[in-house]
Amino acid sequence: MEKTATTIDFPLRTPGEPFPPPVYDDYRGRAGLTLSHLPNGKQVWLVTRHEDVRAVLTNPKISSNPMHPNFPNINETIGVPRQDQIPGWFVGLDSPEHDRFRKALIPEFTVRKIRDLRPAIERTVDDCLDALLAAGSPADLVADFALPVPSLVISSLLGVPPVDREFFESRTRTLVDIRSSTDQERDTATRELLRYINRLIAIKQSWPGDDLISRLLATGAIDPEELSGVLSLLLIAGHETTANNIALGVVTLLQLPEWISDDRVIEEVLRFHSVADLVSLRVAVEDVEIAGQLVKAGEGIVPLVAAANYDEKVFACPHEFNPARTTRQHVAFGYGIHQCLGQNLVRVELEIAYRKLFERVPTLRLATPVEELPFKYDGVLFGVHSLPVEW
Repeated sequence: MEKTATTIDFPLRTPGEPFPPPVYDDYRGRAGLTLSHLPNGKQVWLVTRHEDVRAVLTNPKISSNPMHPNFPNINETIGVPRQDQIPGWFVGLDSPEHDRFRKALIPEFTVRKIRDLRPAIERTVDDCLDALLAAGSPADLVADFALPVPSLVISSLLGVPPVDREFFESRTRTLVDIRSSTDQERDTATRELLRYINRLIAIKQSWPGDDLISRLLATGAIDPEELSGVLSLLLIAGHETTANNIALGVVTLLQLPEWISDDRVIEEVLRFHSVADLVSLRVAVEDVEIAGQLVKAGEGIVPLVAAANYDEKVFACPHEFNPARTTRQHVAFGYGIHQCLGQNLVRVELEIAYRKLFERVPTLRLATPVEELPFKYDGVLFGVHSLPVEW
């Protein structure tokens, strides 16, 4: 990669620093792109403007497949796995290979399908609140609410026994930890998760039920060997990102209670917190121009989702939490063919979780100052490790 600009350290989150990192504002103000290097030394182009991020995520000359040389994974265990590592991890595929998986999964996440799931999601939220209130104040809202709600929902959807929820939650925590988990620990967690999922698939093959795994097996659209990768992706994405959004949204709404009952908070929570900032990794497979910068074939690209969602040319006063803003063009769920399949489910989970939480626990308040909360500066996904509350 030619050094046409000063190379800066990759902007990993810094404890005590606001999120998104303030340097994102500086990067957006620079001409062209920002040249950076990952912790492993690989050089990458950072893309920070909203228009440019969307262009990268839809350009056929830019690939999400880690099989290409110089794909910007941090290392072998952090980033997008190759198909020879985890077959079926379809976010690491381009069209037309990617399209086969998405076509098979779309019917499970339509607006109508998720609407049919609303009563079950409502029961799950109520059950978690029943347990929270029965245990009494104080509580950790992450462990007691924000995490179990989406974990139980995705478990039910996939046909994972609820008693196994802690198993895949613990493995996911290891996998998304950038700083504390070792390569060996992440590799072990991956193998244990896949081993568990393969056993579950075998059970569903013999005793099918009314769940996503059984339905996918019945269609035959995805091979059982690939299905394990598909399910591990859905399990991780289906609970970790939603849990982070629930918890961070509660923190924000407790500070700005005038928005608690506003139906418009969901989209603003998604934009404002942009928990999947570092997820969309890409590599150029042909020479391509982005924002006036020539990116050569084989050069890595990191579209920073949070930077795009704070682009002042698209979102007026982006650092202000304002659900009344008219612009809804955030890229919290990505953009293009890899846009999050589960976004309809996430929106419904957030809406039900916020509504019921504040209705049933109207005196809810933080038990720790915001600046002392243990934010996930060490994770692939942003969030908060724990959320002490009382009522």
